[in-house]
Amino acid sequence: MFKRLIFFVALIGVWALIAERHVWDPTLFPSPWKVAETLWQNFRDGSLVHATAISLRRVLVGYSISLAIGVPLGVLLATRKWLEDTVGSLVSAFQSLPSICWLPLALLWFGMNDKAILFVVVAGSLVSITVAVQDGIKNLPPTYVRAAQTMGTPQFRIYTEVLLPASLPAILTGAKLGWAYAWRSLMSGELLFVSLGLGQMLMQGRDLADMSQVISVMIVIMSLGLLTDKVIFGSLERHVRRRWGLSIS
Repeated sequence: MFKRLIFFVALIGVWALIAERHVWDPTLFPSPWKVAETLWQNFRDGSLVHATAISLRRVLVGYSISLAIGVPLGVLLATRKWLEDTVGSLVSAFQSLPSICWLPLALLWFGMNDKAILFVVVAGSLVSITVAVQDGIKNLPPTYVRAAQTMGTPQFRIYTEVLLPASLPAILTGAKLGWAYAWRSLMSGELLFVSLGLGQMLMQGRDLADMSQVISVMIVIMSLGLLTDKVIFGSLERHVRRRWGLSIS
């Protein structure tokens, strides 16, 4: 924790030094104090809180849908050869498709509303979750399933009590990747049309040539990502490592 604090203090110091020496135009490279002032002003007038709440709601709904579909789909692709050869090929093709490519289709299907953004979020995060779960289960030793079948375990319980628990590290990795891609997809949607979220605040900063607002919103997005990684995914990872005996005491 102390090393991390020192690192960020030093980083802000370098940033302030470069800004004060006017290496770049101050309107294009504002000082950390100007960014902090803009951040505080947007927080006080409620615009930042409102935009953050809207973006968080969108990403949470889309991410939850991606998890609900991606985890069972990944399990099925890993355990059903005919599905892997058919649907799996389509999933692999979608993996190389940037999420922004889904936006024109979403706008034509749903119009300029939350449904279009939600569709882009799901399309952007679903594939990464599915592929991670599929790879995790396929890399499990086949003796796990054989041992369960020898003991007379019903097929459904093999999924719930063998495959899913054994592939928890891979599922968690897929969940982290899905969260990151969900945020990227969300910003792609919010940046391109009026959406009342953090993406719109970024565009407002660009349109007004207010780089301090652009950087302040970027800091908020990165802070949300860091907080989620440390508080939620970090706790889950520690729990999984302890369960698997991977913790270093």
